[in-house]
Amino acid sequence: MKLSEEDQRLLDELCRQNNVSLAKVRKLLETVYDYEFKERRTGVYDALREILKSRPAAEG
Repeated sequence: MKLSEEDQRLLDELCRQNNVSLAKVRKLLETVYDYEFKERRTGVYDALREILKSRPAAEG
């Protein structure tokens, strides 16, 4: 998923303000995007749940 520089800055700022992992939010957005145009979205909620339960990755 490609975000514009402005969108990336906004997402980064919002994640910092709310003490949320930018890496997790990006992964959640990418997962939803991957399922968006599939005929059947079976498994999307399980995939999102696994991301939310995962340990936060080190951000650099």
